[in-house]
Amino acid sequence: MASLVASGVRLLARRNTGLRKSFDRLRYARVTLATRPGCGEERMLHCAARIAKVPQVKYNRGYCTSTKPKSIKDIQERILKVVGAYNEVTAEKLTLESHFMNDLGLDSLDHVEIIMAIEDEFGFEIPDMDAERLLRPSDIVRYIADKEDVFD
Repeated sequence: MASLVASGVRLLARRNTGLRKSFDRLRYARVTLATRPGCGEERMLHCAARIAKVPQVKYNRGYCTSTKPKSIKDIQERILKVVGAYNEVTAEKLTLESHFMNDLGLDSLDHVEIIMAIEDEFGFEIPDMDAERLLRPSDIVRYIADKEDVFD
């Protein structure tokens, strides 16, 4: 039941990201159209059609930029930074072998939010079936190293 709820929350969060991207496009369209002098109705339609092709905005929540990791040490540092930035995690208890539920006291929704932050950090989606097995930062390091073909 908890994994079903976590999957639902994850889906809603992804939809919310899509809404944020749409909102940013509309805001960009409004600013672009408002700053163009002499924009008639035809010009506005032309501008709106061009703006619809604007590339999507990459959201970064204050972590490192999404670049391909160079080594396992790089992956470990980035994961500890992402997990450490989560509000519910205390820095003293956080190690690579800390269990999210048992050692850090997080629940399944916190786990989903951490996995989503990891997805944002590394720039790819982790399927729900794989995410359920990633219960320690060391599990996430191994998963990302396998995914990105980083061997040390």
